[in-house]
Amino acid sequence: MRRTLFLLIVGLGGAAVLVALGIWQVQRLAWKEAIIADIDARIAAAPVELPATPDPQAHAYLPVTLTGRIVRDPLHVLVSQKQVGAGYRVIAPFEAQTGDTLMVDLGFLPTSAKDTALPDGPLTVTGNLQWPRETDNFTPDPDRDRNIWFARDVPAMAAALQTRPVLVVARQVDPTLPGIDALPVDTAAIPNDHMQYAITWFSLAALWLAMTVAFLRRRRPSVSES
Repeated sequence: MRRTLFLLIVGLGGAAVLVALGIWQVQRLAWKEAIIADIDARIAAAPVELPATPDPQAHAYLPVTLTGRIVRDPLHVLVSQKQVGAGYRVIAPFEAQTGDTLMVDLGFLPTSAKDTALPDGPLTVTGNLQWPRETDNFTPDPDRDRNIWFARDVPAMAAALQTRPVLVVARQVDPTLPGIDALPVDTAAIPNDHMQYAITWFSLAALWLAMTVAFLRRRRPSVSES
C-alpha cells in the first residue's frame, strides 16, 4: 500500500505541475496577443508628423508622413524574400522639409538591381518608426567596401550615413520607386509560441497520468501484500 500511495502522490503531483505550466502558457498567450493587438493598432493608426524628438519607447511603430529628398547613397542590408530570393533592404539618408536628416527603409531591391540609382527629387514617405533589434554576437560586421550589411543596426547605420538614429520603414512612397517593393512593418515576426508550449505541457500531463495509471494497475496488491 505504501508503494501504491507513493506512486499515486508522484503521479498526481507531477500531473498537477505539468497542468500548471500549461495554464501559465495559456495566460502568457493572452498577454502576448494583447501586446500584438496593441502594436497592430499603432501600426494602422492615421499617420502624423514626425515628432521633434522620436523616442524608441514612446514612439515605436508610430505612423508618420514626411516629405523630403534622398541626400546620399543608401546602405544595403542583405535579406531574403520567400519565392523571390536574396535582395537588399535599401536604407537611404533622407532630409525632411523640417531640416531633419534621418533614415528611410525604402523596401526590397533584388541583388541583380543593387546598382539602381535612386531619384534625387522630392519624395513623400508614409511609414512607421522602428528601432529593430536584429544584431547579436553572431552577426557579421558590415562589408563596407561592398556596401553590404547583414542586419539593421540603427545607431551604426546612422553613424555611417551621418543621420539621426531614427528609422522610418516605408509602406508607401510617392512617387513610386521602380524596382523597390516596400516591406512595411508588421507583427508577423514577433514570436508567439505559447499555444504550442501549452499543448506540450497538457500533453505531457496526460501522458504522465496515463503512465501513473499503468503503474498502479501493475502494482495491484497481491494477497501476501494485503
